[in-house]
Amino acid sequence: MGERAGAALIRKSALILLAPLLLGQAQSPAKPVLIPDVSQRDIEIAYSFTGADLLLFGAILYPKGQAPAESGRTDVVVVIKGPTQSVLVREKEKVAGIWVNADRMRYRSAPSFYAIASSKPIKALVDERTRAIYELGVDSLALSPASGASPDVQRRFDAGLVDLRKRGGLYYEAPGAVEITSGVLYRARLTIPARVPVGRFTAETFLIRDGRVLAAAVRPIDIRKSGFERFVARSADRYSVIYGLVAVALSVLLGWGAGAIWRRF
Repeated sequence: MGERAGAALIRKSALILLAPLLLGQAQSPAKPVLIPDVSQRDIEIAYSFTGADLLLFGAILYPKGQAPAESGRTDVVVVIKGPTQSVLVREKEKVAGIWVNADRMRYRSAPSFYAIASSKPIKALVDERTRAIYELGVDSLALSPASGASPDVQRRFDAGLVDLRKRGGLYYEAPGAVEITSGVLYRARLTIPARVPVGRFTAETFLIRDGRVLAAAVRPIDIRKSGFERFVARSADRYSVIYGLVAVALSVLLGWGAGAIWRRF
């Protein structure tokens, strides 16, 4: 009887200690949920590919079907990321009137493509720490340099890599491009350039209110080559030796044919 009474006392004590936690969880407000989608989940690149316009849209599902009246304005941020890749960045220097390669830095994993659209400028939505955690903004990307360079050198090369990708249309920001209707529906358009690499892309959507990320959701986007371009890429990947021999043979044949035509005329 003494052991049973002791066990019952322990259970009662545990319930008394856990009661405030359980009550707090029961009273905590449920978080909203994002239901995102994208107009094209499969993009095929052919010889005539000039880019694609993606429509990213969705809905915000609030608890009890409506946004709380006491909350502030809800904002939405949409990010499209391409597959990461290893990148070597070289810094040029002018020596005796000639531009030569001076220093270099390799990055283990940098996004091959990055585009962000938001209902307001991203710096007005979240602080620097939150931007770094979720990689919101070109300046907040985790580029993962392979070398242990000093912070000043790393920042210089980071800026150079971002500038190169921006000029190539592979990194860009579109503040104000997200439209929110009735606080529930949202939509945004982002452009995929013609020089985009192939692979698995992700479309991430973030719901932000009062400087905090309340919800997030991801949708995949596959970009791949089609037609003759796909055949060439697959042949180079799977049959590299045969592909190399055929390429050399075609080069020799085309060179011989061009020489023969030139001699005749």
